[in-house]
Amino acid sequence: MTMQFNDETFRGDYTYHNSPEAIRRFPFPFDQDTYMYSVNIEQHPGGPKGTPFEKMFDVDEHYVAEMKDREITLAEDPLRCQSLPHMELAGWDLLELIMVSKARDYPDLFTLHRDGNDWHWINKPLGIEKKFTFLDATTLPCGPMEYITRQTQGDFALLHERDNNLWMDAGMITSQADWSLDFDVGMNFFEWHAPVPKARKMGVFDKALKFLLAVGQGQHYRRLNWTMTVNPRLDTSPENYHKWGPEKRTITPENVGQKQFLRVELQTFFRLPRSNALAFPIRCYLMNLEDIATKPKWGRRLHRVLRDIDPDLAEYKGFAVNQKTIVDYLSQFDDGAPTSPGIFPD
Repeated sequence: MTMQFNDETFRGDYTYHNSPEAIRRFPFPFDQDTYMYSVNIEQHPGGPKGTPFEKMFDVDEHYVAEMKDREITLAEDPLRCQSLPHMELAGWDLLELIMVSKARDYPDLFTLHRDGNDWHWINKPLGIEKKFTFLDATTLPCGPMEYITRQTQGDFALLHERDNNLWMDAGMITSQADWSLDFDVGMNFFEWHAPVPKARKMGVFDKALKFLLAVGQGQHYRRLNWTMTVNPRLDTSPENYHKWGPEKRTITPENVGQKQFLRVELQTFFRLPRSNALAFPIRCYLMNLEDIATKPKWGRRLHRVLRDIDPDLAEYKGFAVNQKTIVDYLSQFDDGAPTSPGIFPD
């Protein structure tokens, strides 16, 4: 294997860290110095080379540690993975999409041999080798969606289309930004987005739903979303708010650069072939302010975005209580110079 995987934790002693390479390829979510909701959807995958957008499913230095953290979360709360009975075929679709993509994009890490429905999967980083029969759930240790998402970074929602809407009828959700699969499972697109301020009145969700319903076979798209969190914790679920919520009160001017994290979601969309379900992977990337500021463009821009953001969005994005401390810290990196277009560092 050519990739080196970090030995790190996303809870407890929080030893998570980003290498210089991980900082360089971080999916910074702001393409201008202000922020307001937008659909901001583009085709996926497709460059630039060396970014998280290059491959269908990004695998990076955090892969092994993230899978260990998922295992811990599921052991504590198995309801983070749920699939309604009619979604099993969609689970097989997702398993095929991920296995084929990973074996193609990372042949040194993953191998897939297929002889009809007799499949042989090898996952070198996790030490997994499994022969099974495609579409026969009895040949896997768990359902197909759970099996493959225990080996894939990011959360996954499987959306069933009916009544001109999308319904969240299955998912593996262990690194969400303060929402609950157990609460949302079975809800439609507007119901699970109901807590988001302003966007419904702006028509953002109506446009997004219309677009997603039109996604056809072989069409793949992506967008970036973001929030903020204190400490590099993947599991910021409502169920565990009593663990991570109080951490917001631990931010000080002295530690804000290291403890305050920008949490970016690379959201992708795939129409699945047999079930016609829509797969909605949500990959979480974490970077603290100190690391972000090593890229001058990002330091300037983040300061301006968080300084001028709508107060309702600051509250929803989870940093209103620390906004002044964050903005004061970032101000030292803003020399007033113009920033170049786009999300990539200069």
